[in-house]
Amino acid sequence: MNRFALSVSTGIARVTEAALGPYQTAMIRIGFSATWLLFLLREFPHRQELYGPDGPWNWNLAEQLISTNGAFTALMWSDGQFWFETVYVLAALSSLLLLLGWRTRVMSVLFMVGVLSLQNRSVFMGDGGDNVLHLMCIYLVFTRCGQVWSLDERRARRTREARTRGEGVVDRVGPTLWGVLGLVLVAATFLDRLSGDWVVPALLWALWLAQALWWVVGRFARSGQPRIMLDVVANIVHNGALLVIMAEACLIYATAGWYKIQGSRWQDGTAVYYPLHLESFSPWPALADLLSANGVMVMLVTYGTVAVQVAFPFTLFNRRVKNVLLAAMITEHAVIAVVLGLPFFSLAMIAADSVFLPTSFLRRLGETGARARGLLWARLAGTGGPGPGLPRQRGPQGRRGFEARPGRKGRGAQEEPELAKTPHPAESGSAVHAGPAVDSGRPEDPGPAHTRNPDPAHATNPDLGNPGSPDPGDPENPDHSHVGFPA
Repeated sequence: MNRFALSVSTGIARVTEAALGPYQTAMIRIGFSATWLLFLLREFPHRQELYGPDGPWNWNLAEQLISTNGAFTALMWSDGQFWFETVYVLAALSSLLLLLGWRTRVMSVLFMVGVLSLQNRSVFMGDGGDNVLHLMCIYLVFTRCGQVWSLDERRARRTREARTRGEGVVDRVGPTLWGVLGLVLVAATFLDRLSGDWVVPALLWALWLAQALWWVVGRFARSGQPRIMLDVVANIVHNGALLVIMAEACLIYATAGWYKIQGSRWQDGTAVYYPLHLESFSPWPALADLLSANGVMVMLVTYGTVAVQVAFPFTLFNRRVKNVLLAAMITEHAVIAVVLGLPFFSLAMIAADSVFLPTSFLRRLGETGARARGLLWARLAGTGGPGPGLPRQRGPQGRRGFEARPGRKGRGAQEEPELAKTPHPAESGSAVHAGPAVDSGRPEDPGPAHTRNPDPAHATNPDLGNPGSPDPGDPENPDHSHVGFPA
């Protein structure tokens, strides 16, 4: 086999065997759900003026616009006050549950419905951050965003442990939620509430039918082949959606940078000065005056902003340069949130930037959060010990396992490819497909034995995570070792 064919086969294996970037996908889920939840909570006293049926942009005006553009919004199903309050509360609740990672597959769909319903109801209330959130909520339903840092991951782990002990576990909550969602879809279709643009209704029906197919196969299939095939399809869809999210973020920065180059104020290095002195974008006038007092600093920030935005898409193939520019852009958005008073725009952009964060950094971030949680739990309980915290989490994997070598810590630690042994089916909790052993989270558990694999073709990009880091199972379908669609 020549080198080109080997590269192609390795690439196909990576795309089909596992969902890449589990930590990056979790960051996207947490970032955008937190942004939307905080926005809804802050605007709760003003919700009537923004989206209510009797607000400045009232129900009749919205109906005229939506009859023209065909945008999807559940708020137009009724002009009653109770229906408006129900949709608003459900939007906030779905954001909170998606943030916590509870039933992420269902909550990602409800999150998308909430975002589209409110934003399309009052299109003149948004800004650049709302546009990013509008797109990302659609992409998010195609990803398996609950594999790590979620209640789904914890539930799947406990289910596997129970099955290892020989205990039977039946999940009734998931099928019930999807059944209710199906009834709502049938009622909305029958009452002609989905008569606008066909894209979102078709997407909702496709997601529901895909989940129904997964449930039927998991319950009635006599062999594991159909489930493996569905898992491969889910991996491809997830990885494709993750690629689209990355391309979208690059496109945002590239277009912003190239448009800035054409502006005269950006060319002479004074563009940053003017928004700092707009009354609408000066929550801290003294701070704005301080930052704009130095002409050299204004010029450097102006040219630096353009340079970073234009250059960033071209630095993705150089990890070190990319990480430096990524830190610069995140810092810039944090400054915009404080100085210009645009917190939700900045949070949305930082959430989009998180898809490029290195896996090693995100793992250390998760471990730090787990230790902090354990210490807080111990202090609240008054035990003085480290507390339960969170178990050491790893990314999901396919049949070929990779993980960081134990004992290597610190800044210079690198993930080395390891070929995992296939455990006994009892270790994975599934008789269909014996995946790699799962980390039980116990300190005394050294994990599965490994043998060195010197083949460089098996090396992976540590920035996206590894198709072979140990599998936490299917957070939404703990009965199976394969992740469902779209977990």
